[in-house]
Amino acid sequence: MKHFIAKFGLVAAGGAIQGLGMGLFLFPNYIPSGGAGGIAVLINYWFHINIGLALWLINISMLFFGVKVLGKRFAVWTVMGITITSISLHFFEQGFSPDRNLFFDIVAGSVFLGTGIGILMRQGVSNGGMGVVALIISTKRNILPGRPLFFVNMCIFLVTGIIIDWKIILLALISQWISTKVVDQVCQMTFLQTYTLNWRKK
Repeated sequence: MKHFIAKFGLVAAGGAIQGLGMGLFLFPNYIPSGGAGGIAVLINYWFHINIGLALWLINISMLFFGVKVLGKRFAVWTVMGITITSISLHFFEQGFSPDRNLFFDIVAGSVFLGTGIGILMRQGVSNGGMGVVALIISTKRNILPGRPLFFVNMCIFLVTGIIIDWKIILLALISQWISTKVVDQVCQMTFLQTYTLNWRKK
C-alpha cells in the first residue's frame, strides 16, 4: 500500500510539473512539447482536423501500442498522468505573462517539462505521445529514455519544419535538447524509488 501511495504521489507530481512547463512557459510561445505535438500540427495542416483532437488521437493510438508491450497497468497509470498534466496545463496557462523573455521561457519550460517526464518515466509511466515509444525502447534496451525520446521527436520536428515552418521547430528542438537532458538526469537520481523499472546509472 505504501508503494502504491508513493507511486501515486510521484505520478501526480510528474504530471503537474510537466503541465507547469507546458502551460506557463512553452505553449503560450507556440513551442511544441514533443513529437506528438508536431504530428498533430501536420495532421491539422494536411487534413484540417482540430489540433486538440489530433493530439488526443495520437496519444490514444500510442497508448494502445504501449499496452501490448508494457501491460495494462502502464495504460492505467499513463491515463492518470496525462489527465493530471492536462488539468495542470489548463490551470497554469492562466498565469502566462506576455512580457517575459522568450529565452527564459524556453529554458524554464524545458527544465520543468523534463523534470515531469523524468519522474513519470522512472515510474514506468509515459507522458503520452512519443514518450510511449521512448519508454518501450529504453525498457527493451535497458538505457535511459532521454536519448530515444530526443531522436524520435527530432525526426518529427525536422519533417514538420520542412513542410510548415522552421522558426517554431528550431525553438522546439532547443527545448527538446534541454528537456531530454533533464529527463536522463532525473532518471539517474537515487533519491526516488522506482517500482516498475530498474534504471542503472550510466
